[in-house]
Parts: sequence; structure tokens; C-alpha cells
Amino acid sequence: MPDPPFAHLARLTDDTGLFEHARHAIVRREHGYCTDDVARGLVVTSREPAPSAEVLRLAELYLTFLTHAQDSGGAFRNRLAFSRTWDDRPGLGDWWGRALWGLGTAAARCPAPWIRQEARTAFTSAASRRAGSPRAMAFAALGAAEVLRADPGDELARGLLADAATTIGRPGSDPCWPWPQERLTYANAALAEAVIAAGDLLGDSAALAAGLRMLTWLLDIQTADGRLSVLPAAGWQRGTPRMRHDQQPIEVAALADACATAAAVTGDRVWQAGVRRCVAWFLGDNDLGRPMWDPATGGGYDGLTPHGPNLNQGAESTLALISTFQHGAVRRDPFRV
Repeated sequence: MPDPPFAHLARLTDDTGLFEHARHAIVRREHGYCTDDVARGLVVTSREPAPSAEVLRLAELYLTFLTHAQDSGGAFRNRLAFSRTWDDRPGLGDWWGRALWGLGTAAARCPAPWIRQEARTAFTSAASRRAGSPRAMAFAALGAAEVLRADPGDELARGLLADAATTIGRPGSDPCWPWPQERLTYANAALAEAVIAAGDLLGDSAALAAGLRMLTWLLDIQTADGRLSVLPAAGWQRGTPRMRHDQQPIEVAALADACATAAAVTGDRVWQAGVRRCVAWFLGDNDLGRPMWDPATGGGYDGLTPHGPNLNQGAESTLALISTFQHGAVRRDPFRV
């Protein structure tokens, strides 16, 4: 099991933030930075229980970017050009949810006290807002869950987690489609993980059962012949044929996150087997039998196409690789990954 590799993440990072795209392993500066990726960078760097000086530097830089992206009302801008000018206005899209995920993780887990303190301040400023999107709320819920595990008395995080579970909804009674929405799109397992976390931390056994049912189905439909075969970027509409490509690393990382949380909450070994399946997907146990990362650079490949890996090593895929490998490492505290 390789250690979580941070070399390529550092390569994609300058003194402002994390570049979104790369051509193979080389940064494409013209595409600039985005809060979505920086927030995920803060998640993985804050998860490291004994970070190197370089990883700690990255965590501090990502936190600085997020606080710069945040407005006084708790919304976030998403896209910053290489010229350091914002291309959008503050909003409550997926990037708001992921920012809260990153801030909550840093506030709860980062070994550096100055990072924990500033992350908690920024989290508190944003956690009173509510997005209409179930995915944005799911990402925010993951940050709220981190805060609640560290501080069970945080009512702001508790309220956010409860509202997120309500926004996501519960699966219907159809055993062939136990999902709250009619379409699966991206990072699907994050919704199940948020409902599981709400059920566990809020003492709601019905929500916990619903989240586990959602995740059981997701893992089942994305497993073929004992290996992981995740939903493609195009998603899957209920009642339509399912496509097989292009498969995205973000789906694997979201599934690994959710399985790790389910394993910690239930103690059921089936979820640890799910985590191992996710790790194996990156190592080559996938539909084409091809590794989905470059050990020489530490970068994750951008997607699995019908013809093989997309060899570009952008931020999202590299972060997905790191996150999944973190779950594959043996750690004493299950919520430290």
C-alpha cells in the first residue's frame, strides 16, 4: 500500500493556491485556481496526523486562499484567474459546501493550533448559510460532522448537519432505486455519507439506516466481478441504460470516504472491503486493468476512458488519489483516516 503522495500536489501549488489543470504532470496556469479544489486540498492535508513541514505549509496556504475567497456573509467565490482577479461573485454552490468541508476538517483535525483556530472562525462565519443543492449541502455536512466529532456541543454544526440531511432526503421504497433523486451524477457517495453522519451524530437511527441503505446500493451497482466500476461522468438517469466510461477518480474517492465513515460507525468489515476496492481501482484493479496514477510524480490520472487512462494529472484527480490512499493506510483513529 503506497503512502499518500503529496509531491504532485505541491507541484500544482504556488504561493497563491492550487492550480486546477495540468497537461500530463505540467501545470496549466491559464486555467487558474478554484475554491473547489483548494477546499479538497485542505481536507487531505488536514487529515495527516503527523504532517511534514511541506504538507503543513500546503494546509496553511489553502486555508489562506479560502479565507480570501469568503465574503462577510459566509458565501465564497470559486474561480481565481492566474492574474489574481476573481472571475465570479460569492455564492453558495458546491464550492461553498466543499469550503465548509475543508474548514471543518482543518478545525477538527489539523495538528497546528493556529490553523485549527482560523479554520474554526471561517467555518462559523459560513455555517449559518444554506444552499438549495443537495450536493452542496452534503459537502457542507461533511465539514459539520468533523466539527461535531471534535466538539459535540457545537449547535451551529449540529443544525447544518440536520438541515443537510433534510435537503438530501431519504430513499424511496423501490429496492431497485433506493436513492432520493431520479439521477446519479457526481460524488454520489457524499450524499450517503452525509446521511450516515447525521444519523450517527444526531442519534437518528432511521437516518443512519437510510444512509447505509443508500451506500450499500451504490457499492453494489459499482462493483463488477469483485472490482470497482464506478459511474461515468455522464451519470445515470433512472430507467435508462448505464454507460461505463469515462470513469472519474472523484467517484472512487467519494466512495472510499463514505465506506470509511460507515466502517467507523458500524464496525462492519464489508465497508473496509469497500475501501480496499477503491484503493485497488487506482492501483489497476479496474475495468481496463490499468493503474490510475503515476508513481514517479505522485499524480492521479484524470479519468478512465474506453482507450485507457487520461494521462493528465490535474488537481481533482490527484486529490482523489491522495484521499483514497489515506483511507488505505492503517491509522489508530478511524476519523483521522
